[in-house]
Amino acid sequence: MLARAEAADAFVSVLLFHTLERSRLASADRALATAIVFGVLRHRARLDHALAPLLARPLGDLPAAIRTILRMGAAQLLVLERIPAAVAVSASVELARRHGHAGTARLVNAVLRRLAAEGPPAPPDRATDPLGFLAVQHSHPRWLLARWAARWGAGEAEALVAANNRPAPSTLRVNTLRASRDEVLAALRARGVEACAGRLPESVRVTGSLTDRLPVIDDGLAVVQDEAAMLVARAVAPPPGGVVIDACAAPGGKATHLAALMDDRGRLFVCDAHPRKLQALAHRAAALGVSCLEAHHLDARELGARWPDAADAVLVDAPCSGLGTVRRRPEIRWRAEEADLARHAAGQAAILAGAAGAVRPGGVLVYSVCSLEPEEGPEVVDAFLAAHPAFTRDPLPQGCPRDLDGSSITGDRPGEAWLLPHRHDTDGFYLARLRRG
Repeated sequence: MLARAEAADAFVSVLLFHTLERSRLASADRALATAIVFGVLRHRARLDHALAPLLARPLGDLPAAIRTILRMGAAQLLVLERIPAAVAVSASVELARRHGHAGTARLVNAVLRRLAAEGPPAPPDRATDPLGFLAVQHSHPRWLLARWAARWGAGEAEALVAANNRPAPSTLRVNTLRASRDEVLAALRARGVEACAGRLPESVRVTGSLTDRLPVIDDGLAVVQDEAAMLVARAVAPPPGGVVIDACAAPGGKATHLAALMDDRGRLFVCDAHPRKLQALAHRAAALGVSCLEAHHLDARELGARWPDAADAVLVDAPCSGLGTVRRRPEIRWRAEEADLARHAAGQAAILAGAAGAVRPGGVLVYSVCSLEPEEGPEVVDAFLAAHPAFTRDPLPQGCPRDLDGSSITGDRPGEAWLLPHRHDTDGFYLARLRRG
């Protein structure tokens, strides 16, 4: 799993679910595997900083498998801590024999034994190199820390990166087409799952075994979704009986939420450029009892040409860097590059402009991204409004809260919201609600 994550071949959260479901591991071993995987990804810079002085050549020059094994061993020594050092070292050496040769096994043995005996080196001095300190201590790329510190200050940036290294809460969205929140809570508790009401009318927070909550999900009573993503559909406030378009709909969490908010009445066009994703979305919607949904294989940039002035509301949940979801997908921080942001922004601007033509006069256009970067959020919206004077900022609707647990989500301008992991205990999101005159 870690090798595939480093190769940018898959997201570990998805790999973990499918791999562990197929395995015959006991629950304690599943938990340990999960802890090691996320320990390596969340603390990679800290682990590399500890390993570097013990190696004769750069860590990056080692074979990928040996590099990964060293990080796994270091994570067990420095992050998990409850594993005896001798056990962590011997297990790592055995892995090195299996994936390398006698020489690499000796290397792993020597490096991890020294690390266990001597401990890690100190991070860079906070006073003289604050970004270097944070980059090692909280394992985030320096370029990303520099951006966040410049925008919010060093203290706020540190709070954000610390939050990114804590597990995100497990939240479910009640499928109100099939059940009430009380019914879902009762079904979860009957299976021994600890569950309580979330901060939105349709949200539930759960802890404990994933396996025990799966039947409730498989029965279509609830779906896994973060509360920030739920707020996006609430910002759309789709009218029951109206025409609504989800421009970039896969995998379908927000689309099926829109359908529930519409009471499954009206027409919900869901569009995506990837046919297989769209087919999976349609199957998922049917399993949730959604009948108002119509799936269309369509590039979102062509929406205005396909359905000019047709929709009461259009949601553009645009493809983005995903840098607001680092808590759930820690590997994103190591894959993203600052140069990517301009490329994402160009695509987002094209999608927003193309989708806008489908909004009827008086209709609503909501733009959202799971990113905290200005290039992908407010700057895209500002440029759109400058080029499309028929659209103006529109206040958030009544069903969309202005704060979570007393911490405001609203931005400086009407209809704008920011969700931040360290302030709101959600994924990081930006959204803007616009209205066509």
